[in-house]
Parts: sequence; structure tokens; C-alpha cells
Amino acid sequence: MPIRLKSKEQVQWMRAAGRVVHQVLNQCQKLCRPGTTTQEIDEEAYRVFTAAGATGLFKNYPTYRSGEGFPSNTCISVNEEVVHGIAGSRVIQEGDIVGIDCGVMLNGWCGDSAITILVGDVGDEVCKLCEVTEQVLQVAIQNIRPSRRWSQVARLMQNHAESRGYSVVRDFVGHGIGQSMHEDPKIPNFVSRELLRDDIVLREGVVMAVEPMCNLGGSKVRTLDDGWTVVTADRKPSAHYEHTIAVTANGCEVLTDGN
Repeated sequence: MPIRLKSKEQVQWMRAAGRVVHQVLNQCQKLCRPGTTTQEIDEEAYRVFTAAGATGLFKNYPTYRSGEGFPSNTCISVNEEVVHGIAGSRVIQEGDIVGIDCGVMLNGWCGDSAITILVGDVGDEVCKLCEVTEQVLQVAIQNIRPSRRWSQVARLMQNHAESRGYSVVRDFVGHGIGQSMHEDPKIPNFVSRELLRDDIVLREGVVMAVEPMCNLGGSKVRTLDDGWTVVTADRKPSAHYEHTIAVTANGCEVLTDGN
């Protein structure tokens, strides 16, 4: 499918949605402390984006399997959970890392972002995993510009993670975004034969949700019996960061950084 380019005006509409996502994640970070349940965090996220006039993109999202859609307002993934964690009665503990992914629609345009929150005294090894994964996202931001092929950016992202001893999740990738949460193209954080065969040439007006996921152990993951929650196969911790990013004439703009 052709990539839907966004005008400068449309990018600004997406920035407005991105500000709401940023507000949600900031509030979730304040609430994410020992003794809080993931359900309480999810309910606060709903309160914040609803108060801003936005609609959540995740609740009731169509399942990849037969059955009901996604049951939470946000994805909350703890420790070895990679993505798509479901909010519930789980209590956040000292030393946990908590990935929170939020997407909203505001005035017909979408924003999508994720952070990994370090709760209290997190071990050095896991702290470093989170630090490097966030750096991988920054590598992408620093290297996105018109006429560059996405494989060039993805290679830099992959090399940054793997050269520091972390694996890059390959089963889930970023995506185009606009008036729908998931648009073409797919935005992998690694180089594959598929990407090299169908490489993406970046152009002004391309808007992407770039979301590296890195694991402390191996890259293999599996989905739990709930049909949604993805965990590392070796049950070692995973970190996830994401921004909605627009390609501009001279580089890129991050639309979910709160500016």
C-alpha cells in the first residue's frame, strides 16, 4: 500500500494528539510506584486522555486471534513482559521496570508513544538495558531525514543495541500512523531480507511510530494464553520506548515529546 504523506497542518494535528499522550505517560510515571496496581495506572491514563477530549486507541482493539479485542486502555508490561500487557490486579514492586504504551485519537488524528519506568532500586544490569534501549530510539531520531533509506536507520539502531550486548525483538515492529493507529509502512528496528527487498525511502510528510524493544537475554518471545501479553522466551527483562515522529524537510520532529 502507498504511504500516506501528511501535510504540515496535519502534522500539527498529530502533534496535538501527541501532547495528550505525553501528558498521560507523565501522569502514569508519577503513579507508578510500589503498591500501585496496573489497573489503577490504566484508570488514571483513561481519566487524563478523556479529560483532554481524546479517545483511547487500545481498548477493544481487534485481536490477532479470534475472540475479544484488547481489554485495557493502555498496554502495561512489567519486567519480562515485552508488549501488550493487560492492566489488572498486579501490584507494582520495588525494582520492577514497567513499560507503558499509550495511543490516543484527538480530532481525528493519532499519537502513540511508550516509556519504560524504573521503579525504585532497579539493578544495574536492568538499568543499563533501559538506558541503551532509550538510546536506540534517540539514534533513530538523530538519523531520520529525507532521502535516507529506512534500512540505514534500522542498521544503526540494531548495531547500537547489539554492540552493547542486548538483543532486538524481531516479532514486533513500528508502523506508520495518521488517521489510523496502524498504517503502512512497517518500521522494523533491525535489518532483514524483507526490509532490504522492500526498503522505505524517507520523504517529508512520512509519519512513523518508531518503537525499539530490547531484551536482556535472547530475542525470542512468546504470547501468553490471554492472547495478548508477549513475554521474553527466557523470561529475562525487556525494555520498550516509542515516539511518533514526522519526517521534515531537514530531518524530523518528535510529535510525542510534549512540545
